[in-house]
Amino acid sequence: MSTDQKVIRRQKLRWRIRTKISGTAQKPRLSVFRSNKDIYAQLIDDATGTTLASANSRQKDIAAQKGTKSELSVLVGKAIAEKAKSLGIEVCVFDRGGYLYHGRVKSVADGAREGGLKL
Repeated sequence: MSTDQKVIRRQKLRWRIRTKISGTAQKPRLSVFRSNKDIYAQLIDDATGTTLASANSRQKDIAAQKGTKSELSVLVGKAIAEKAKSLGIEVCVFDRGGYLYHGRVKSVADGAREGGLKL
């Protein structure tokens, strides 16, 4: 484990959030990971421990778009919503992963909502 205080603080927040929320096959958990450059989203069924769908800003169709990191985050949200619809999933639980619900994390949620996913 890193000794960086920011990382430790985010991990503690993440663990606290994860004790309260979990996903099922009908209502999976939409987990978000934010790096300095990219953003990743996954639909996770915690009952079986499997990832149902994933999207990230490194995918060719999203990376080819020009725009800010927040604009690409909206596209990631829309992409995960499309994949969820193809699996027959309409509702999910949003897991911000210890990040503040602001900026790119909020953009993923907004993009998922625009794509027709209910959070």
